[in-house]
Amino acid sequence: MRTTRTLAAVRRPAALGSALAAALVLSGCGAEVASDAKDSGTVTVKRCGEPVEYTVPERAVAYEGGSADKLFALGLTEHVHGYVMPPANPPVSESPWASEYAKVKMLSDDLLNKEVVVEAKSDFVVAGWNSGFKDERGITPEILDKLGIQSFMHTESCFNYPGHPEKMRPFEALYTDLERLGKIFRIEEKATDVVAGLKKRVAEVAAKAPDGDPVPVFLYDSGTDQPFTAGNQVPPDDIIRTAGGRNVFGGLDERWTQVNWESVAETEPEVVVILDYGDLPAAKKIDFLKKSPHTRELPAVKKNNFFVLDYNEGISGPRNIDGLEKFATYLRELKG
Repeated sequence: MRTTRTLAAVRRPAALGSALAAALVLSGCGAEVASDAKDSGTVTVKRCGEPVEYTVPERAVAYEGGSADKLFALGLTEHVHGYVMPPANPPVSESPWASEYAKVKMLSDDLLNKEVVVEAKSDFVVAGWNSGFKDERGITPEILDKLGIQSFMHTESCFNYPGHPEKMRPFEALYTDLERLGKIFRIEEKATDVVAGLKKRVAEVAAKAPDGDPVPVFLYDSGTDQPFTAGNQVPPDDIIRTAGGRNVFGGLDERWTQVNWESVAETEPEVVVILDYGDLPAAKKIDFLKKSPHTRELPAVKKNNFFVLDYNEGISGPRNIDGLEKFATYLRELKG
């Protein structure tokens, strides 16, 4: 088996070309960034556990806010053709990069599919495994490879990627994605700078974490008959842990996973984190938890200890750190 997959079509690399372009500043949301290497040729970067050869993309398509945010945070707006944003995502106008979203096209408000990517003449697609890319919907990296369309998967989603799995802590996976995207787009210095800024913010939160036993925290994603929650392979686990809490299902070596209400009750959570979808608002979830016989006697529910985590703060992306800072403030005030 080949260890490196070469994409069928080699695209014309983006031209940042001149010495003047190389001197562009590296600050500001969506600002142009300097190229750290020649834009011609290919560079080998891991896509999950698989080494893949990439040319510099010119017409990237991002699926969901986390993918687009990573590109915008790296100053790559000019390389982004558009985005696909399903109903679960809150409005892009609420994003820190709202002005960058406004510069590119919204291609669909549905799930990612091959047709929208082909119609967009995209040369690069960023999504997660089993969210954007999915065998059942007929859009996978392998299928796109055969079409000459490059693809990149969130490392956080590589935990169960067939054939080439990769596993790392969620925040580390975020940093890795930014570094790998930096290499693909030949802006390694910008990526290093962005990652350093995120790591500094995380370290500042960790240093202020409350003393004593971590607060038991239950993340409620969705579900009435059986709840969906966060295992240790998704960002909320790192958010809870770094802020000084304990994800009551952090022992599950899973991503988003289904449990039962009996196991939730046994954990006696002191805080419930509500993942707030655009199409399933937090208020409805809180109302359900307060009324359900399975949950209304939980310590967190009786004390009204609910923290709302925005959808894009819970899926892999730079807004994870915004969510961390907000939750850390909430925990400190709760324990203070």
